[in-house]
Amino acid sequence: MPDNDETKPSQPLSGRARRRRGRPRTGNGRRLFAFDREIGCRFVAGADEAGRGSLAGPLVAAAVLFDLEQLTLSDRRALTRLNDSKQHTAEAREELYPLVMRAAARSVIVARCVRGIDSRGLHKTNLEALRTALLGVAVPGAMCLVDGFNVPEFGFEQRAVIDGDCRSAAIAAASVLAKVSRDRYMRRAAERHPGWDFETNVGYSTPEHRAAIAANGVSPLHRMSFQSIAYTQLALEG
Repeated sequence: MPDNDETKPSQPLSGRARRRRGRPRTGNGRRLFAFDREIGCRFVAGADEAGRGSLAGPLVAAAVLFDLEQLTLSDRRALTRLNDSKQHTAEAREELYPLVMRAAARSVIVARCVRGIDSRGLHKTNLEALRTALLGVAVPGAMCLVDGFNVPEFGFEQRAVIDGDCRSAAIAAASVLAKVSRDRYMRRAAERHPGWDFETNVGYSTPEHRAAIAANGVSPLHRMSFQSIAYTQLALEG
């Protein structure tokens, strides 16, 4: 997946967000939309990424803008199961993907390739991708929410939301788009790079993936800047 964009100043939230001791394990779209409505803005944008912790494959960021005044009852009901994408099965995420796309006023998916991650650094690449995605959906008066931390200034008000992917509907929706898009890419990539089981591990560090690296070395999709014990047993350069 090449670097591309595909289009269809503040402090972290405090109080209850910082006092939370655990993450909810089940989805509740009504609760997530209630969180976004409590912000008091008509337009709420959320951004999240997938692939930050993987050994191989791109980093994918997504942003979703909800127009809370125009969001229909049908759309809200369809997204009742909305939650952090990691809390869903792959099948459930695929079912949610078109529902998010239909409900969103705007959506953007941004991909950053492996070589770009290696040259620029993971954290810098992640912030840039999230910022670019938000720039693609933000409108005047929008509140932009990011999961966990702020991105560099980009001309719109933003807030970092601790555990945002299981608290905000906009962030949770973005997490679904990012995760589904990246998983689809990695499953297609498995056909071109069959030795690393990308169709099941989608680039993350699993025992089977680490064993494949030990047996086959690395593929063009592996990040060489990622400090992983899986690489230490190989004589790798670069």
